[in-house]
Amino acid sequence: MDQIDRKIVRLLQGDGRMRIADLAEAVGLSATPCARRLERLQAEGVITGYGARVDPAQLGLPVTIFVSVELEKQDRGAVDAFEREITRCDEVMECYLMTGSRDILLRVVAADLAAFDAFLENRLMRVPGIRNMRSNFALRTMVRRETLPDSG
Repeated sequence: MDQIDRKIVRLLQGDGRMRIADLAEAVGLSATPCARRLERLQAEGVITGYGARVDPAQLGLPVTIFVSVELEKQDRGAVDAFEREITRCDEVMECYLMTGSRDILLRVVAADLAAFDAFLENRLMRVPGIRNMRSNFALRTMVRRETLPDSG
């Protein structure tokens, strides 16, 4: 990736609906070469998709919970089985394989404590292979970035 590619990515992180003509002008290219670069960035998997940023509270999901999960086994089969099961849980917004004493970190959204309790009892506690779980409720978001820092 050169500096123009990086600028395209940075601009689209700020406004994914930017028109090609405006994007091309902002990076100093004409529309056709800019469109070709954009297609290449998408084909190479640098740009993985587009979507709207949504306020969860406005959709009735104001509670964010981080759940640390310790698996009974830490082998590839156990991790794959957990991953298959957890992808079926719509409440799970992010799932990370971690280092340290906890194997998995989940970011979960819920309408309220009762909804989170129902998620735990009816979904997460039924996933085989979990040894232990700990939940932490987010009080507020202090920093949230949508644009990645420039790496080069």
